[in-house]
Amino acid sequence: MTTTGADIIGQALARAGATHAFGIPGGEVLALMQGLDAAGLRFLLVKHENSGGFMAEGLWHTTGALPVLVATLGPGVANAVNVVANAMQDRVPLIFLTGCVDAAEAETYTHQVFDHQAMLRPVVKGSFRLATGAVGSGMAKAIALATSGQPGPVHVDVPIGVADGPTDEADIPFVPPARPGLPPATDLSAALAALTPAQRPLAVAGVDAVNEGAGDLIRCFCHDHAIPLITTYKGKGLMDEGDPLCLGGAGLSPMADRTLMPLMAKADCILLLGYDPIEMRIGWRNPWTPAQTVIEIAPIHRNHGMHQADHCLIGSLVETLTTLQHSAPPRWIDGAPAQARAELRAAFATPPRWGPHQVFATLRQVMPPETLITADSGAHRILVSQMWDCPAPRLMLQSSGLCTMACAVPLAAGAKLGRPDTPVLAFVGDAGLEMGAGELATLTAHGLPIVICVLVDDSLSLIELKQRGTQRPNLGVDFGGPGQGTDFPALARAFGGHGVEVTDPETLAREATDAMSRDSFTLIAARIPRRAYDGAL
Repeated sequence: MTTTGADIIGQALARAGATHAFGIPGGEVLALMQGLDAAGLRFLLVKHENSGGFMAEGLWHTTGALPVLVATLGPGVANAVNVVANAMQDRVPLIFLTGCVDAAEAETYTHQVFDHQAMLRPVVKGSFRLATGAVGSGMAKAIALATSGQPGPVHVDVPIGVADGPTDEADIPFVPPARPGLPPATDLSAALAALTPAQRPLAVAGVDAVNEGAGDLIRCFCHDHAIPLITTYKGKGLMDEGDPLCLGGAGLSPMADRTLMPLMAKADCILLLGYDPIEMRIGWRNPWTPAQTVIEIAPIHRNHGMHQADHCLIGSLVETLTTLQHSAPPRWIDGAPAQARAELRAAFATPPRWGPHQVFATLRQVMPPETLITADSGAHRILVSQMWDCPAPRLMLQSSGLCTMACAVPLAAGAKLGRPDTPVLAFVGDAGLEMGAGELATLTAHGLPIVICVLVDDSLSLIELKQRGTQRPNLGVDFGGPGQGTDFPALARAFGGHGVEVTDPETLAREATDAMSRDSFTLIAARIPRRAYDGAL
């Protein structure tokens, strides 16, 4: 049987741990899809390329399978730019395969033809155009780049003739990505000498710690050395958020910052554990003073300019943190971290009136502890990220670097695909669901019974809040209204799911409980008052 370039591509991806590919076919990728299928990768049809990329990410979070997105040339590639940029900013090792016409054809044929590589280079770690005779080596380079250091997306342009053409290439074995080791001994010694006498150390952890699987080590280290932990939203669950030492997620809520920033100012030593500030807002630029010692452990040199560090330890977080064990002096004797934790709990406590707080509190009470949730961008994401406690990493998925809309449902779909026995709940605003409503059909087509909670207030709430905060007139942020907006329960039924509107916690609790035993998706439209987020963020 003749081996094609597409076969080589599929084999390379399968050896690297890919199990699925997501996308929308076009004539230019038919041979490529056949090669993926022959290698054992299941292809899942979606309704938009962005959603395919988010489904691939959701699967990666739950199984570790290398995420693969396929798009045809021209409009297919252009459609996917958003999710590729998201993978770059959220550190996802997405392999983006695109079809393209052969080089000679492109010289005289222009329909749907443009330079894919030129468009994508600003938002990928690298872009490769495969060539006959070097397909395997090109794929090896792409996979190694995507998975090494900080993970990120890599684009692979596949000419039709390369995918469909025969090849006699020698097999190239899969080489696992190189992992950073220990920093130089002198750097470790200097950092340890700075950390050991600290009386008020504070740790901040983020996405790189999650990607290295460092949660258990961080928890033990913080407990052994009496160091409280703040995480980014991506880092939620690195330490069980019910733990007294855990101060929860940070970076987007000004209300949380009003408690966390004064605590950070009291610290004499800041320990950055795989902390990437790409998730953080403007208030987190240079948040410490020269009087504070900052020790940073990172897989790569940081060039973001968001903060400085006195001791930069470039290497494996797991290996490096182990070398910083020490005999700790009495720490935080004033009890400031416990006080800050209590203040945070009080700040985001649930009021007696119906609104987003009651939605999140009710669902947290009803859903099992191991429930995996996703959150779309918007005001609801900030509030639920503060209120929803995660006992482990990767139990709350969201777009934190790019903060793009219409990610929650496909992220949840991919997560459910990878973890079918785990309850999966997507939080989304009404505008975000409308933006990606077609993927409700994808849930039905692939039998993915997730629960979707839509916060319905007929407004782009976060933008409306900012608009009022800057004393601007209401413009382009409100839509619909009672009797005028989208009938979300009817929309769910039209796509093969169960839909219901709720306006009280008792009905919400009952519907969420019923949803967990249903074999189709459930859409719960929680109608909340307009401006319900005032004073909540």
